[in-house]
Amino acid sequence: MDSGIITILLPLALAIIMVGLGLELTPRDFGRVTKHPKAVLIALFCQLILLVGIAFVLCKVLALPPLLAVGLMLLAASPGGSTANLFSYLFKGDLALNITLTAINSVIAALTLPLIVNFAIQHFINDGQQINLQFSKILQVFAIIIVPVCIGMLIRHYAPHFAEKLNKPLRIFAVLFLISIIIGAIVSERQNITEYLAQVGIATALFCMFSLCLGYFLPRLFGINSAQARACAFEIGIHNSTLAMTIALTVMANSTVAMPAAVYSIFMYIFAALFGMLLNKLAPHPAPIAT
Repeated sequence: MDSGIITILLPLALAIIMVGLGLELTPRDFGRVTKHPKAVLIALFCQLILLVGIAFVLCKVLALPPLLAVGLMLLAASPGGSTANLFSYLFKGDLALNITLTAINSVIAALTLPLIVNFAIQHFINDGQQINLQFSKILQVFAIIIVPVCIGMLIRHYAPHFAEKLNKPLRIFAVLFLISIIIGAIVSERQNITEYLAQVGIATALFCMFSLCLGYFLPRLFGINSAQARACAFEIGIHNSTLAMTIALTVMANSTVAMPAAVYSIFMYIFAALFGMLLNKLAPHPAPIAT
């Protein structure tokens, strides 16, 4: 991809998308955690501990090449996003809980994502391959995630009607941007794409399926109702692949690291839709959605 696009347009476009995420959040979304602490804590445990562990095991068992392994760990460390909220709405999840999880995950990821990625780099990357997240780049990740979300929340607070008008265009922009960044990442690695698909395709497909299943069945095991478990499943199972790819291409300046997120994006929508339809067959009448 062109260097100007990578260094300027990608972060700018992602910032616009994160502003769109902020438009859906209010301070109440962070406070709502006190109403559903059990569901939130289980979801966060899955997101921050279990999924990162699953990604690490997949990297080792499938013997992923170092850069692709770092890319899968980067994907695992990325939070959910507005797409998770959309799927929760479509498949009768607790949307309020979804928005709460998105809000909390977005803040926590700004701190945990650099730690997880740096661990992956130290574990998987050979000394001869120069790629890292130095402190200045960690600040860049923090700025990419937090600042635009806060701007979006401020717009919603001070200009709610304007925020409502912006919501749909930004959702459309997010989808178009995701498609374009996937195409761009694939084109930039077109000589190796077949090899990458063979190497990381199974890993990303398994990671997507494990994320969705773990996100639903573990909360159910702990007595969380079906609507809240669906919210957890989509929040945990649908990662912000746009964020992962943008960090790989801009902050880390490596298109190979972006490949797992690009391939995952292809599986994500298909598996999430199939999983939602399966849940509707297994439990067609979830418990009433909390507010």
